[in-house]
Amino acid sequence: MSEEPALIHPIVTDAQGRPLDVIQLRGLTADCIVGVYNRERVTPQPLRLDVALFLDARQAAVGGKLANTVHYGRLAGELRFLLDACRFELLESAAEAVCRYLLAPPTDAAPHARVRAATVRVTKPEALSGWAIPSLQMHRTSDEMVYRTEERPFGRVDVIHEGATYGVYRLRVDPGGVIPPRADGHTEGSELVLGAGMLLQGQGVGRGMAFQGPGVFAHRYGNPTGTEQTVVGVYRPRLVFSEGRGGEAVLPVDPGAQYYLPE
Repeated sequence: MSEEPALIHPIVTDAQGRPLDVIQLRGLTADCIVGVYNRERVTPQPLRLDVALFLDARQAAVGGKLANTVHYGRLAGELRFLLDACRFELLESAAEAVCRYLLAPPTDAAPHARVRAATVRVTKPEALSGWAIPSLQMHRTSDEMVYRTEERPFGRVDVIHEGATYGVYRLRVDPGGVIPPRADGHTEGSELVLGAGMLLQGQGVGRGMAFQGPGVFAHRYGNPTGTEQTVVGVYRPRLVFSEGRGGEAVLPVDPGAQYYLPE
């Protein structure tokens, strides 16, 4: 794959007119379903992602705390999870989903500095068989983003992005809360655990672990910690959340995949 040029992005300022700081992630790749043609809907193809995050890093520079900036190692894993899990029709859909994820307010399970704007470029290097390399770049700000939150017995669900055939959500589990097995008619789903201390079927599950397939709807998550925990869910079709009936489900044979690098 040829080297892409650096992102060209605007200067973004804060309320006092000071330029915001910029964190970039370049060259993140994943095999992804993206396209409208039949061949593109069944076979994943490489997708390259470059992002620039605009934030105020002054507190992080003085205090040295990751919670005051963006943990780009974990973020890279979360973005790769989104590319793996979603089924995009267009590059525009992929870029918009990434922008909305980047600009969503932080949660207790994954604290970070608020990202005030984001520039995202997605590239399909093999789409035109070497004739040319198509890409799309977009820029969004947090002020233009509106997120819907729905209250649930276990806590709440943030609607991050919904496409034509899928949805991206954050399941935020209150201390002591439980997400029971679900019977909601979905055909496929992927879930990524962001925080530490969550239980899956009564067993501890590590931060950055992801599970996918129809079996995710038989999962029972529990939060025995004293802080809210977050699970990122990608579901096809869009989320319809209802509790399952019958006995407890068992752990899937698939042990899941780790999306965070060792720390």
